[in-house]
Amino acid sequence: MGGIRVGTSSWADRTLIDSGWYPRSANTPAGRLAHYAQRFDLVEVDTSYYALPAVETAAAWADRTPPGFTFDVKAFSLFTGHPTPTAALPADLRPAGAPDRVRWRDLSPDTYDELWSRFRAVLEPLAAADRLGVVLLQLPPWLRYGEPARQRLVDLAERCRPYRVAVEFRNGSWFAGDNGFDTLDLLHRHDLSYVCVDMPQGHPSSVPPLLVAPADPAVVRFHGHSPDWAGGDKQAKFRYAYSDDELRHWADQLVELAGQSTEVHVLFNNCCAGQAQRDAARLAELLDVPVPAAVPGPREPGDRRGSGAPARPGGPR
Repeated sequence: MGGIRVGTSSWADRTLIDSGWYPRSANTPAGRLAHYAQRFDLVEVDTSYYALPAVETAAAWADRTPPGFTFDVKAFSLFTGHPTPTAALPADLRPAGAPDRVRWRDLSPDTYDELWSRFRAVLEPLAAADRLGVVLLQLPPWLRYGEPARQRLVDLAERCRPYRVAVEFRNGSWFAGDNGFDTLDLLHRHDLSYVCVDMPQGHPSSVPPLLVAPADPAVVRFHGHSPDWAGGDKQAKFRYAYSDDELRHWADQLVELAGQSTEVHVLFNNCCAGQAQRDAARLAELLDVPVPAAVPGPREPGDRRGSGAPARPGGPR
């Protein structure tokens, strides 16, 4: 049976910082990451969805975490087809006269290739330190099942190689009728992990929480079951506290999933004022996941390498 890692989909969310989950002594990006890594051995880098981090920042993340710690890194929004603020692109790659938001087709092939090159450069120090888990491709909710979308997914995955890739679908058509068998076969043939999502059902973006492992590692993300999923703002959509009964049920399910995979990554995305950290800690306790080893302390004052993860801006998770 594979091992189970538990963590959260951010360690620097503004509501988390304001919640008091971090002690007063953890008052810098370096200190917060070190504190987090004393409690969990997995985290999702969410800020990379909104902008490309500096390579030096990724190197600092690796330096500030112990051996065995893992970062799952979400792909830049432009790559997965989301309209992306032009200001989020590196200044030297912003097309002249572009609108406020651009999609990948709005860029020249050379610019698009260069963005991918810089994204892979961010992954390199994490991979070199054995800290990189998967690159998470979170597909947009309007990307429906079909041959063009299937080919688009394969092309995106190839751009991420040689790193492991996990796919989160956000449109129910990928699992409607027999499409689900074809979708899972596609993932298996291209060695892509399926992201099982626990989320409200019955919405166009809903996908079933299938506990399957077409590739390693298996990945499970917890969005919660807010009644405001359809029309609420970001905080309302993800404001949810898992009950102990729910977590016990999931603990049993995750043990079964671990029997299909060499490793299971479990990430809580109900990131509202430390709730994700509380739920993750309780699930880890139920699963008897060991506490990580001690981590390196923050760098000395004056060392400016890496600024840590900025607070999450608004937008979909």
